[in-house]
Amino acid sequence: MTTKEQRIIQEEFKNRMNEDELLNCMRCGFCLPSCPTYVESGFKETHSPRGRIALMKAVADGLIEPDADVERSLDLCLGCRACEPVCPSGVKYGHLLEEARDIINQNKKHSLSAKTVRNLVFNELFPHQKRMRAATGLLGFYQRSGLQSFARKTGMLKWLPENLVTMEKVLPEVPTMKEMKNRPSYFSASGVPKKKAAFFTGCLMDTMFLETNNATLRLLQLAGCEILIPEDQACCGALHGHSGEKQSAKELAKRNIEAFENLDVDYIITNAGGCGAFLIDYGHLLQDDPQWADRARDFSAKLKDISEVLYELDFHKNVKLELPSQVITYQDSCHLRNAMKTANAPRTLLKAISGIEFTEMKDADRCCGSAGIYNIVESEMSMQILDHKMVHAKSANAAAIVTANPGCLLQMKLGIEREELSGKVNAVHIADLLLEAAGEK
Repeated sequence: MTTKEQRIIQEEFKNRMNEDELLNCMRCGFCLPSCPTYVESGFKETHSPRGRIALMKAVADGLIEPDADVERSLDLCLGCRACEPVCPSGVKYGHLLEEARDIINQNKKHSLSAKTVRNLVFNELFPHQKRMRAATGLLGFYQRSGLQSFARKTGMLKWLPENLVTMEKVLPEVPTMKEMKNRPSYFSASGVPKKKAAFFTGCLMDTMFLETNNATLRLLQLAGCEILIPEDQACCGALHGHSGEKQSAKELAKRNIEAFENLDVDYIITNAGGCGAFLIDYGHLLQDDPQWADRARDFSAKLKDISEVLYELDFHKNVKLELPSQVITYQDSCHLRNAMKTANAPRTLLKAISGIEFTEMKDADRCCGSAGIYNIVESEMSMQILDHKMVHAKSANAAAIVTANPGCLLQMKLGIEREELSGKVNAVHIADLLLEAAGEK
């Protein structure tokens, strides 16, 4: 980063960072034990929420330069927001982190390769669902054509980083293009309609995890929901917002608000904690835009996770839920718990399943290390966090680890593979498990 770039970034920190929020941090340290990177780095202060806020404040005040060490500290943060519920001052750390990352990424010069990759991911792929389907379709072709078997047998995959080789083993079976394209946009309730809902399908959830989306829709029908699926909805923008592409995130937010705002529905439902946490923050994201601020708040006010809706509609009391005798445990999605404040509903639903024994995993609320694409770009720290998570997962002696976010699901499958527990332990999305328990899968 050049001196000129540093000066521009420093000025932007001064102008754009919320000084009241920065000063709101009392440096009390309640956030420290909740922060995975602080613990895993050997209690390094600059890798804690308190330390990162101090760095942001120092840059904004002109006391330090926004150098490589500052950028590294911010990049290493998972963005799990576990610090927020324990903060006595209620500091919105996630908002500060996103603003700081955006300032740095928009005002520094990226290498040609980094610029190309960022443009491909943030501008050419995720905002376009048809392209997402096409990209996922290529993965499906790889899985079904024999290429996957050939690559594994010949050892071609050994050229990839170890965690990506393991990730290749745990990817779900991708649906066909026909399956991805032919899903209806309206579903009637089973029996007497109780509520009317709109479903946020997501990018990866509606391609790679289409089966889980279909399970979610069926659960909502059984709960008495009439469901609408707006065809012009877009990516939630979380990946953009967390990666310093705030303007692109705002544009995606506006597309989603337009897609949902004229629907006469009681809920806007998501089944991915990472998406939900960003969607519910649209009011903050667009707070400075007078044409969109109120519309964004109205959108977010209707947003709920699938587990909250099922719980509110007494799904677990009205539908018989039963599985073969087994022990199950639950791994919280950080964003579902810390941003959407949903932790009790999924546990209540799981405990209502006849035949299962629910065991609470120690530190179930601690991040698994997935964090979007963190397990790819920060593999070493991610695997370190995952290895500690698997110690507690194994102690639960569960046959199934249940979670509520696609990233968490893949990360837990990755942990199971790394610990050589395949065939003994399974990771499953709560929607898929509940539908199986309802006897429809």
